[in-house]
Amino acid sequence: MVAHIKAYRAPDDVETSMRYVEGHRKVLEAYGVKQVTSATHTWLDDPNTYVIIVESEDGKSIYGGTRVQVRSPNLKMPMEDAIAKIDKSIYGYVDKIGDYNVAEFCGLFNSKEVAGYGIGSVYLGRTAMAIASQVGINYLMGLCSPITLVISQRIGFEVLTDLGNNGTFYYPKEGLIATSLIARDLNNLPFATDEEREKIFSLRANPTQTVVETGRRGDLTIIYDINKWM
Repeated sequence: MVAHIKAYRAPDDVETSMRYVEGHRKVLEAYGVKQVTSATHTWLDDPNTYVIIVESEDGKSIYGGTRVQVRSPNLKMPMEDAIAKIDKSIYGYVDKIGDYNVAEFCGLFNSKEVAGYGIGSVYLGRTAMAIASQVGINYLMGLCSPITLVISQRIGFEVLTDLGNNGTFYYPKEGLIATSLIARDLNNLPFATDEEREKIFSLRANPTQTVVETGRRGDLTIIYDINKWM
């Protein structure tokens, strides 16, 4: 299988962003979730939001995607309002970090047809980490499901135990648990595994590259082209 991962500033390709929005919506509805804060469209014209998508080789299908959404005076991170329903201290916590200094790894999804290849967890996570270190922020935050917690920690996230119940919340609906995450040193990624750190650093240095990854569903050829936002 071949997949193409590309990244761009949200306003630079609204048409592709809308395809990403539709793909995200379908996956959420498949799990019985009608709306989440990260699925709103206020970021579409935000120059501080970076969209990462995974397409088929011919560009006709979107297999998955995510965003690195930088907090600014005009646009909070989606997780702020989501967590505030349970723990309002999130606002003060992020205010101390400051606008243009933190972003959220959000809106992550992959389609069922590519489930098992690692697209929606490993490869998009690596790409988000690589890009986050290049956009002038010092912190990356996020919410993850129990199934992706270990993978998130492998790429450099820590559990943010200051919020919620030692970092956990019911989100996006009752019965589904999310864990709040933070990466505090994007340049060095001290909490990433050696293998993941090496792959993330490789993407930083060579944002256009082709690699072959082997997973439980077989080989996946990934064509990275993640420097278009620069």
